[in-house]
Amino acid sequence: MRPLVVLGFLGTNLDRAQGPARWERWRPTVDLCRHEDLVVRRLELLSQRRFASLARQVTEDIRSVSPETEVRVHDLALGDPWDFEAVYAALHDFARSYPFAESEDYLVHMTTGTHVAQICLFLLTEARYLPARLIQTSPPRRADGAGPGSYSIIDLDLSKYDRLASRFRKEHEEGSSFLKSGIATRNAAFNVLIERIERVAIASSAPILLMGPTGAGKSQLAQRIHALKRQRRQVEGRFVEVNCATLRGDAAMSALFGHVKGAFTGAAQDRPGLLRAADGGILFLDEIGELGLDEQAMLLRAVEEKRFLPLGSEREVESGFQLIAGTNRDLREAVHEQRFREDLLSRIDLWTFTLPGLRARSEDVEPNLEYELDQWAEHTGARVTFNKEARARFLRFASDPATPWPGNFRDFNAAIVRMATLAAGGRIDEGLVDEEIARLREAWRRAPSDEGGALLERVLGQAGTAALDRFDAIQLAGVLATCARSRSLSDAGRELFGVSRQRRSVTNDADRLRKYLARFGLDWAEVAERSR
Repeated sequence: MRPLVVLGFLGTNLDRAQGPARWERWRPTVDLCRHEDLVVRRLELLSQRRFASLARQVTEDIRSVSPETEVRVHDLALGDPWDFEAVYAALHDFARSYPFAESEDYLVHMTTGTHVAQICLFLLTEARYLPARLIQTSPPRRADGAGPGSYSIIDLDLSKYDRLASRFRKEHEEGSSFLKSGIATRNAAFNVLIERIERVAIASSAPILLMGPTGAGKSQLAQRIHALKRQRRQVEGRFVEVNCATLRGDAAMSALFGHVKGAFTGAAQDRPGLLRAADGGILFLDEIGELGLDEQAMLLRAVEEKRFLPLGSEREVESGFQLIAGTNRDLREAVHEQRFREDLLSRIDLWTFTLPGLRARSEDVEPNLEYELDQWAEHTGARVTFNKEARARFLRFASDPATPWPGNFRDFNAAIVRMATLAAGGRIDEGLVDEEIARLREAWRRAPSDEGGALLERVLGQAGTAALDRFDAIQLAGVLATCARSRSLSDAGRELFGVSRQRRSVTNDADRLRKYLARFGLDWAEVAERSR
C-alpha cells in the first residue's frame, strides 16, 4: 500500500482541551490518527500563527498515540477565516505549491475548520487541485466509550458512479425534450441550440431574445421555457404573450403598462396592464421590433428596475417578470434606422438564439409530421394516418430544398390539419397529398409580392423603399422573395429566369441576377444575410 497523507485544518474548538481530561474528549484531528485500520503516515496540519500553542499540543498528542505519523504544521495567512475569497485564495496557493507525489495517497479531512474552509477544500478537491479523496470523521457513540469514533471516505470521481451520472444525463435529455415538445428532432445544429437554451433557461432569469422567420416556433418555445421553469419552481407567475405588431399609440401604452381611470377618453376604470399580469412569471413580447420608441423606453426601465409608471398615474408600480422577446427582423438594422433603441437592444441581447426555418431542418420533417398527427389525435380524439405511398410522397415534397415553406411550421401544421380533416376513414391517400401540394404551391405563387414587401423594407429601409417607383418596388420585392427562399445565387437565378433561359444557347442566370441587384446597390451576400 502507498503511504497515506492527510491534509486538514486544526480544529480551534474541537481539538482544544486541557490537562489529562483531554483524553476523555473526542478530538477529530488527534483521533483521526488512532484508527487501527487507517495508518496515517503524514498529517499536513493547516493552521494560523495565533494558534501555534494548540498546534504544538495536538502534534505532541498525535506522536504519543501514533508514533509512525509525521505532523507538519503549515501557517496560512487567512485573515478572516469566514472570508470566502481570502480562504479560497490561500488554499489554492497552498495546493499549487504542494509537492504531490504519485507514490502517495491523499485524504482531505472535512471535519475541522470553518464552513467556508470546508467548502473551499471541497471545491479544490472536486476540481482536482487537491488530488485526493475526502474523509469525514465522527465522534464515538456513547455505548462505544472513548474510542476514536468512526470515519467515512468519499471519492469525488463521478465517473465511478455510473448510476448517478446516468441520472443527470437523463434529466438533461428530458429538459431538452421538454423544450422540443417531445419531438425527436434529428437536426444536429438545432439540437445543440435547444440544449443551450435549456441550460440558459434553467440557470438565468435574464432577458432572452428569440430570432427567426415567421412560423419558426418562437412563441411555442417561449411557452415551453415558462413551463420548464415552472416545473422546476423557478417561476410561479403566468405566461403572458403579446404580439407587439397589434399595439399602437395610447392603446399600446395602456395594454402594456396599464392606466388609471380618466387617463384618456374612454378610460372608465383602472387597468393593471400586461406587465403587471406577468409579475412572477414570463412576459413574451413577440415582434418586439414593432414597438414604438416611447414604449421601448418604458420597457427598458421596467426590465432594468422592475418598476414603471402606468398611463396617467403619478405612482410607480412594480412587476418582477422575465422577458422573452421574439422578432423576425434585424434589430441592429432597426437601430441604425433609428426605429429601435440601442440601449434596449443591448439589454435584451444578452442571450440571443436564432431559430432556423423548416427548410433548414429537412431532417426534422418526419418527426414533426408524427408530432402533428399526435396533436390532431389528442385534440379530436380521432387517429389519422397516411398510407405508405401518400406518406412517402408528402415527405419528399416537404423535405425538398426547393419547397419554400414561407410560413414555416405554421404552413406545415395547416397542411396536416387540412389533410387530416378531409381524410376519409382516417386515412390520407395520394389524392389528398397531391391536392394539398397543389394548394400550397398556388398559395405561395400568389404571395411573393407581400412576402417580398416586408423583406424589401428590411433590405433597403423605409427611406430606400419610399424612393422607388411602384413598378420597381413590386418587381424587386418579388426578386427578393425568391432570393430569400433560395440556397444560392444560381438557384435564385434559375427560378427567376426559368422560361427565358430555355431560349438561350448560353445561360448565366447568376450573372443576370447579380447585375439586377447591383442596380439597387445590393449584392447576394447582403440580401441573403438580411432575409434570414
